[in-house]
Amino acid sequence: MWSSSQASTTRGVVEMGRVEAGPSHFPKRPAARNPVRINLSRTQAVKPCSSGDRWGISVKCNLGWFSQPSPDLRHHFRVHSSASEAVLTSQSDLRKLFVGNEKIGVLLLNLGGPETLDDVQPFLFNLFADPDIIRLPRLFRFLQKPLAKFISVVRAPKSKEGYASIGGGSPLRQITDAQAEALREALCEKDVPAKVYVGMRYWHPFTEEAIEQIKRDGITKLVVLPLYPQFSISTSGSSLRLLESIFREDEYLVNMQHTVIPSWYQREGYIKAMATLIENELTKFSEPQKVMIFFSAHGVPLAYVEEAGDPYKAEMEECIDLIMEELEKRGITNPCTLAYQSRVGPVEWLKPYTDETIIELGQKGVKSLLAVPISFVSEHIETLEEIDVEYKELALESGIKNWGRVPALGCEPTFISDLADAVIESLPYVGAMAVSNLEARQSLVPLGSVEELLAAYDSKRDELPPPVIVWQWGWTKSAETWNGRAAMLAVLVLLVLEVTTGEGFLHQWGILPLHH
Repeated sequence: MWSSSQASTTRGVVEMGRVEAGPSHFPKRPAARNPVRINLSRTQAVKPCSSGDRWGISVKCNLGWFSQPSPDLRHHFRVHSSASEAVLTSQSDLRKLFVGNEKIGVLLLNLGGPETLDDVQPFLFNLFADPDIIRLPRLFRFLQKPLAKFISVVRAPKSKEGYASIGGGSPLRQITDAQAEALREALCEKDVPAKVYVGMRYWHPFTEEAIEQIKRDGITKLVVLPLYPQFSISTSGSSLRLLESIFREDEYLVNMQHTVIPSWYQREGYIKAMATLIENELTKFSEPQKVMIFFSAHGVPLAYVEEAGDPYKAEMEECIDLIMEELEKRGITNPCTLAYQSRVGPVEWLKPYTDETIIELGQKGVKSLLAVPISFVSEHIETLEEIDVEYKELALESGIKNWGRVPALGCEPTFISDLADAVIESLPYVGAMAVSNLEARQSLVPLGSVEELLAAYDSKRDELPPPVIVWQWGWTKSAETWNGRAAMLAVLVLLVLEVTTGEGFLHQWGILPLHH
């Protein structure tokens, strides 16, 4: 089947070609005695596939996708054209074929975070103004920005306390910049010179800023890589939909070849890196075998999964299964559990909740807990404050005696090298999976053909709200207009509450009569 690292299809790889695979390529199918010849037209495609340590090719013809296994694609995959013959004998040849004189760029997408306490409120506004974060019915979408303004003002004081406790701002930008530099170096070591850019969704450097730099640098091939292992509408999906709107409106970007790696939680390097971090932290406990491994993932509203088809929950559960399988290979058989953190508002989110689960584990007699922030590859407020402070205190209060926390991956060498491999493996598909063709709920789990996924998405695409460009913050005419509307709405809500409940400051001040 289609592996996570070869997710995109390649359309028009050759104009007129033929893929040959002789009987030696099919050790598990001895009946295949004659070479298999498949003619490729401009609209057809060929892509590598893998299963374990076996490589092969998948060819798309009129009947759909089918796969042919091979012990080593690099020695047996030949593409013939009328003008020349290309024989891919090594990964180096693959790089040369698809890099050439092109200017390769990699765009890392992430959430972003306030760097100072003064940045907290505008950052929160940008966050809650995103319809992928707060999904309002179509009839009430005009309230998106006033509601975001109201929530950001209300939440800012508490959020500032949290950021103050971790040094006055989020370290996310510095860590992501370091990851970008480490990835650039890893690509260079693998003979793929590339420039790596960082685009944040809700704070500087914004995605728009990164795109402008990409244009100035004259990048001709771009690989888009969200720094979220698992795909979700509210993370990778939001960033990619914003990127789609930017691409659609820019002639340069429309003509620039690009591809997307929507999620990569299945990759072997990522799984091994996570397992190594967990293994290292377990050794710090006096009785490692008795430690409960506690995976804490960022939550999403339940409606995202049940109504919008977000694959996040399924990908998260599969990711944890893969990590635990890797740990079991190393002789580590500790029990584990998964819970979801960071819920906001009154709506139901994915369960079980992290805080409630910690209390339950304490009541069940768990004495040693190792927290694993599974959604994050960088340290930020949700690891440094929410997990390290709030959940640790809750665990100790609940009877858990020994607490540990696995660090985020950061620039862990195995992880960075694996990201570089993911970029290299995607190069043959640059120009194949465009941002505009990406299923907003698509994962890299082999759920079916790309055509099937896109057809399912297109049928529901009109139901999704348009992506939100980051709103200008400050005393502009537009800002004052929205501020006035927000204030009027807030006054109206307060008046309704006062009249319906008979309580409030208007009654206390004598403006409205007290009810007896």
